[in-house]
Amino acid sequence: MANLLSSVRRTIRGQNSTYEDLDGTSAEGNDSNSTLRPEILQDDFNDNVTDPDMEIEMSTVSVVPDDTFTVTQAVNAFGFGKFQVKLSLFTGLCWMADSMEMTILSILAPALHCDWHISQYQQALTTTVVFLGMMLSSTFWGNISDKYGRKQALTICAVLLFYYGLLSSFAPNYLWILFLRGLVGFAIGCVPQSVTLYAEFLPTKQRAKCVVLLDCFWALGACFEVLLALLVMPTLGWKWLLGLSTIPLFAFVCICPWLPESARFLMASGNADEALETLKRVASENGHHMLLGRLVLEDTSPHGGSLYQRGRVWDLLIPEMRRTSLLLWFIWLSCAFCYYGVVLMTTELFEASEGLCSPSFGGASSETCAADCRELNTTDYIDLLWTTLAEFPGIFATILVIEKFGRKKTMAVQFLAFGVCICFLLVCTTNRSFLTIMLFISRGIIAGIFQAAYVYTPEVYPTPLRAVGVGTCSAMARLGAMVTPYVAQVMLKSSLDIAISVYAVAAILAAVASIALPIETKGREMKESSHH
Repeated sequence: MANLLSSVRRTIRGQNSTYEDLDGTSAEGNDSNSTLRPEILQDDFNDNVTDPDMEIEMSTVSVVPDDTFTVTQAVNAFGFGKFQVKLSLFTGLCWMADSMEMTILSILAPALHCDWHISQYQQALTTTVVFLGMMLSSTFWGNISDKYGRKQALTICAVLLFYYGLLSSFAPNYLWILFLRGLVGFAIGCVPQSVTLYAEFLPTKQRAKCVVLLDCFWALGACFEVLLALLVMPTLGWKWLLGLSTIPLFAFVCICPWLPESARFLMASGNADEALETLKRVASENGHHMLLGRLVLEDTSPHGGSLYQRGRVWDLLIPEMRRTSLLLWFIWLSCAFCYYGVVLMTTELFEASEGLCSPSFGGASSETCAADCRELNTTDYIDLLWTTLAEFPGIFATILVIEKFGRKKTMAVQFLAFGVCICFLLVCTTNRSFLTIMLFISRGIIAGIFQAAYVYTPEVYPTPLRAVGVGTCSAMARLGAMVTPYVAQVMLKSSLDIAISVYAVAAILAAVASIALPIETKGREMKESSHH
């Protein structure tokens, strides 16, 4: 009993100080009848160590034998505080920058069509090359993150993204814009690792809500880009838009030195001392006392090491993880295919809204000449802003249901709802408001699914495979995004019915895949290794 009690974390803050437990209740001074908590007076501990009736609270942040504690217990003990708020802002800025680069795609293609007289296939290629770069680099950045750290990968990514984004604004011709936007895509492939870093510092109870709320920054970035385009495009043109859109990236590059390295990564890579220092920083900024004892890696193999090598892609396909990985890859592919399909389709439908019901729509040649180009006007940008704002209700709706019904059911129901909503676009109408409302609802739903996937994926993979797991899922998402321009920008001009049907079928299949996932992660701790 004495040995077990010796593992209690205790601190001395003065004889008459107030001590708070992890649920927010407090015990004043030297109350001998109070329940023993991880933080108690040294004198009380010495007086009561032989009391056999003393109650010990055992929970996710509970005391563990032999004076040890894990990163999970420490993060849960320190709760959500100033440290996580700052990290939310840092990570959010990264997401905002990524969102702006993505939103540019739906604005850039029509502008290049009018400026450089490019065909529809070339417009689609302008979008596809960005996603090709992202797909090729996602697993690469996942490996870098798992081997050298989340902070190192994000810092390199931010510098490259700012550099190539700025260079894009000086592109002299179509081939240069393709090359530079491809490099921008390569750098963007690392952005999902910011969610990995963020999730690894979040207490279990707040994790899903916080990761979903992070999408607010994505939506803000998209709205900011549309507003910037509204102001810049009519007078200065697309080159100035590309240049000014790198401002949030420059801000993120400047704050990268202050980013913390993941304590979970440091423990998984054997740097316990550095992990301890990081946890001390979390405790200090959140106003908590550091847990006493020795920091250990939980869920290790019988031989003392992690069951898997860090950052090895093939471990995602071992029998224990194979079904989860394959289904997640399809879900991410479908999600990105549908999400970017709605984004790109919005500008295309607005551009042709007056002729949607005319016999000529759907029979346009892919080699549309420059004379047929119609630049987006103020009304188009305002409607585009409205559909972008749809992401906010989508985020909040996901927050309400994801903890109540779980990750799997949330994704499945939202995919089905998206499939139904997108089918309403088959209704032939010249009513611009109806078109905007349907796109608004569809985008809100698909944005919510993306965030639910971002919550589920880091939770289901163990720490040694978490970054590479998110990276491979992101790579599959980029594959879906690479294909979608040929549906939303090319097939749409040939047959609206077929294009919409493709998105509806993809959503229904993804709903089935969501239900088929073998693990529900609601209320589940993030695993340090894959050994049970």
